[in-house]
Amino acid sequence: MLFEDETINIFDNDMVGIPQIMRTDIQEKDGNYLLEIEIPGFSREDVQAELVDGRLTIIANRKYDDAIEQDETKIHYIRRERLVGGCKRTFYVGKKVKQEDITAAFKDGVLNIIIANPEKAVEGEERKRIPIK
Repeated sequence: MLFEDETINIFDNDMVGIPQIMRTDIQEKDGNYLLEIEIPGFSREDVQAELVDGRLTIIANRKYDDAIEQDETKIHYIRRERLVGGCKRTFYVGKKVKQEDITAAFKDGVLNIIIANPEKAVEGEERKRIPIK
């Protein structure tokens, strides 16, 4: 199951419809934009970021088996309340932003994305994945 919300414009300060998953703080820092996206319980390998036509999409996805092998024994859960599946958020960053203008790092359940100021960027268009360090 993939949880998704509508596209958010990073330049708007509208607080309507704040999602419960992937809560995000956006700030302007050193002439760039910093997105701090909470994705608790996911690993860096579970998270993808891509830029398509001015929209930055973050996807976090994972699966759990009913029985997880750990060493030589299996753990059988009676109940699991952690998110199984994934979540997705899309942010409008402007068509001038290119993949090269975006850097991303994931640590302790928080994805930090730095976007170069779109006023300084040039026109971009195609789909490209953003490497997450």
